[in-house]
Amino acid sequence: MRVQIDLLQPGSCEGLKAGVHATALGLSVVMGAYNAAAWLRRREPHLAVNAVLYAALTLWEQRQLAHHLARLSTPPREFESIALEEASTTTRVAA
Repeated sequence: MRVQIDLLQPGSCEGLKAGVHATALGLSVVMGAYNAAAWLRRREPHLAVNAVLYAALTLWEQRQLAHHLARLSTPPREFESIALEEASTTTRVAA
């Protein structure tokens, strides 16, 4: 028996996916800021490594969030043909 999970399909649940990445982005910013501040205060090497890793994670999550937000503003593929058909009908009527 194979279970179909719509969440894993491209283009589905993009709002939820964006929310998850926005949460991860917020956490990575806070944790990176904490580790950078702690490193400036205590100069422990692991804090500098953590700050750099969280900075990289912040960039990664920002890109993932932007990807999902872009997918939200793009119409689903199943509606693209309808939109193209309506546009061609409107063009024919106007001409």
